[in-house]
Amino acid sequence: MKKSRLFKAGTPLLFLLAAGCNLPAPASVATLVQRAELALTMTAMAPGTMPEASPSPVVALAKAVLPALPEATLAPKPVEVADPLEFTFPTAGAEPISLWRPPLYPIPWEPTPNDHFYFTRPIAADQVNWPLARYRYGYLFYSEPHTGIDVPAPKGTPILAAGPGTVIWAGYGLYFQRDLENDPYGIAVAIKHNFGHQGHSLYTIYGHMEKTYVYRGQRVEGGDEIGMVGETGKVSGPHLHFEVRVGDNLFSASRNPELWISPPQGQGVLVGQVLEPDGDKVIRAPVKLRSLEGKGNFDVITYAEGSVNSDEYYQENLVLGDLPAGKYMMIVDLQTSVVRTELSIFPGQVTFFSFNNAQGFSFNRPTATLPAYVPREPTQTTAPTIAP
Repeated sequence: MKKSRLFKAGTPLLFLLAAGCNLPAPASVATLVQRAELALTMTAMAPGTMPEASPSPVVALAKAVLPALPEATLAPKPVEVADPLEFTFPTAGAEPISLWRPPLYPIPWEPTPNDHFYFTRPIAADQVNWPLARYRYGYLFYSEPHTGIDVPAPKGTPILAAGPGTVIWAGYGLYFQRDLENDPYGIAVAIKHNFGHQGHSLYTIYGHMEKTYVYRGQRVEGGDEIGMVGETGKVSGPHLHFEVRVGDNLFSASRNPELWISPPQGQGVLVGQVLEPDGDKVIRAPVKLRSLEGKGNFDVITYAEGSVNSDEYYQENLVLGDLPAGKYMMIVDLQTSVVRTELSIFPGQVTFFSFNNAQGFSFNRPTATLPAYVPREPTQTTAPTIAP
């Protein structure tokens, strides 16, 4: 059904106004009057005719009086109403420094009688607290092998005691044992721990610090803050140099810290011997570990020659810690050949292997040997005989 139109084309504008019709756009009163006069004039003319030049009666058109229009006022600004489906998220904070890390195994952690994970991490778990890949123990470093591990951390990061003991050095001069600011360790702390291993004293070293909070002779507990990460001494940037020393507080008495710091739960440690056919240790051979379960790729290099010491039991020349448990492909580059094998890492345990060209790979653990020092049995005394 066709809709009827209330007004025909050509309806005078004044009539529209009188009828209260809304105009499409606001205009001034003068403009409206002019438009109304023009519309009435055009309506009086027949279509297609022009007014003659001779005089003719002129009907005076009374100007329509338009009702006064109110002054234009700006409409109030609409109040914004929150969209019920719109979500407002907080401003994103800084990204975490490191991925979530599981807690460490409780110390002392000794999965076998020959293991000695006695220490906690000197950097807390909310920071990167594992070694830089190219600054592990035994790597060639300034023409000398590295005697510790380097843990990257921003300047000012708290450094924690790895175990209970007594501070025996705090400040410059650890290497020279004199108060010299050109000491390669920079500001350092040394702790003699109140426990040992197989009759030997244990020491931990913390180098390149910004400042220390402890003094010589002070007793500390594991986890106590002893200073801040810095870049003093022979360094190329801020980090913590961490060492474990066995027997004596000497540069030459270091051991690989990754065999002494407790691993994160669910992760294990790879320990190996890469040997020449005559049994000598292969120097600086690259070893790659590729996860067969998508858990990452890891690299290590066998020890360089110099002031490095193997564990008395493992006699290793490589250690790679903090490995997620699972299956891996290991690739050993011997320069003259490349060999590979599959192996498994077990949570909280050491996976040991040995390799030489003559015998290939073996996963048999070393034969245990008696420690160099065995405590004497308590003296047996015979109870005196009491005469009746």
